[in-house]
Amino acid sequence: MIANHPEATTNGPTRKLFYALWPDDAERAALAALQAGVRGRLIPPAKLHITLAFLGHLPAAAVPTLLQILAALPLPPLALSIDCYGYFAKPRIAWAGMTQPPAALLDLQAELARRLEVAGFSTATHGSFKPHVTLAREAQEAPSGTFAPVPWHGARAVLVESLPGGEYVVVETHR
Repeated sequence: MIANHPEATTNGPTRKLFYALWPDDAERAALAALQAGVRGRLIPPAKLHITLAFLGHLPAAAVPTLLQILAALPLPPLALSIDCYGYFAKPRIAWAGMTQPPAALLDLQAELARRLEVAGFSTATHGSFKPHVTLAREAQEAPSGTFAPVPWHGARAVLVESLPGGEYVVVETHR
């Protein structure tokens, strides 16, 4: 998604960016353990997260505005419980998510989208917000089985850059 923000029309280097909820080390280890029964190209544990808004390639000049949006975002206390597996058939993605995402998470994502739109950035997505942690790409089927819910507390909202080669770098964190 290319932003329709005025800064997006300037020539120069671009950065592939997204906003996400970022787990701490213990939560990340618990999420990675959910990959045990998943078939497909597993996501490296260091990259496990919940995407709040995918921005795509934007000019580097847009980053200060995106950081301001992140810093001003009201981040409520979130108590997430990752408790189910799921599957997106068309992109062949196996994921873990929440049977009942908390209203505070849905409100946070909606507020972020609103602030991005007010600032002139495109918030086009692949449909409605379905909070999930991608566990594997190129998966042939949904993961089977059940698991003990993975608690995720004290979520951090971050702006992340996806570098060529697939590495993720947290640009800024908001608690």
